Amino acid sequence: NSIPSPRKSDMQTRSFLKTLVAAGIGLALVGTAQAQQWKPTRPINLIVPWAAGGSTDQVTRVTAAEIEKVLGQKIVIVNQPGASGSIGSKNAWDAPRDGYTWTAGAAQDLGAYQSLGMLDVPIKDWHLFLNVANIQVVGVGAATPYQNVQQLLDAMKAKPGEVKVATAGVTSAGHNAMEAISRATGVKYRHVTYDGGNPAVVATVSGETDLTTQLAVEQAEMIRGKRIRPLATVSDQPLELEGFGTIEPITKALPGFKMPANYFGIFLPKGVPDEVVKTLEKIWAENIVKSEALKKYAANRGALFAPSAGAAAQTAVFPAVQANVWLLHAGGKTKVAPDTLGIAKP
Repeated sequence: NSIPSPRKSDMQTRSFLKTLVAAGIGLALVGTAQAQQWKPTRPINLIVPWAAGGSTDQVTRVTAAEIEKVLGQKIVIVNQPGASGSIGSKNAWDAPRDGYTWTAGAAQDLGAYQSLGMLDVPIKDWHLFLNVANIQVVGVGAATPYQNVQQLLDAMKAKPGEVKVATAGVTSAGHNAMEAISRATGVKYRHVTYDGGNPAVVATVSGETDLTTQLAVEQAEMIRGKRIRPLATVSDQPLELEGFGTIEPITKALPGFKMPANYFGIFLPKGVPDEVVKTLEKIWAENIVKSEALKKYAANRGALFAPSAGAAAQTAVFPAVQANVWLLHAGGKTKVAPDTLGIAKP
């Protein structure tokens, strides 16, 4: 028996289905292309949750200028300091998810807010676009007598709780560094907080405090101007600061001391349109990784040029987040145990 040929209607149906499938694939490809070509139609608000002039403010302005060149739209920097950066971060989280409100800062701060009870959002619920990694420096006022780390530690041991340390507040890079030093040595200090790294540095220069442990990028100009004396990086690595020279690592005085890299960047809450995220990922991959302006900033300010995005960024920041929250927890400053939030003890 011969096999009957398909009916004309069946052939037409199959042909129609093939057309639909092809059209669907075409639409998907068009959709992907469009998702990577977001063109904002109005200015973007970029909340810097720290005071003007600090480390976040500095690098964010450089990065925003680079993004503006590609997007062809103005990015408006809005400084909203307070509560260790959590106020501005919360405002960005609570804003409409239309892609027009971003925030910035240090990833280790963003990853600590949930444990501190400041913002109940884990870091995995943010899209991270990193630009540099920063290193803290033990910097004393030029008028202080301390010439090296050991002299400073000896003074802190002789006068527990009297030596004044300026930082940008709980969770800040400076506070994190000083807490790590305190735990490693047993010294006690007087913590004096400000609304950002720049005010903390100014307080040290003026003699309002004895020292600051904020980032090199925030102290660089005062170090070059000999108004702050850098005693050591809070790291196991030295730092070459343009116009000054080498700042030796604290491990020369404290062998075995460890401090993960503190990554900074721009953050968008998950839930913004996919086309916004894809566009920024494309900008990071094609423009930010080659940015001469950011490279120059890093070399001049004493930072590490380290752009990344997506899963790679989440992996890069986790060691600092992990170390920070457990340090805060050990100091009795958290409201929620980090391990209950999926952050295992390092």
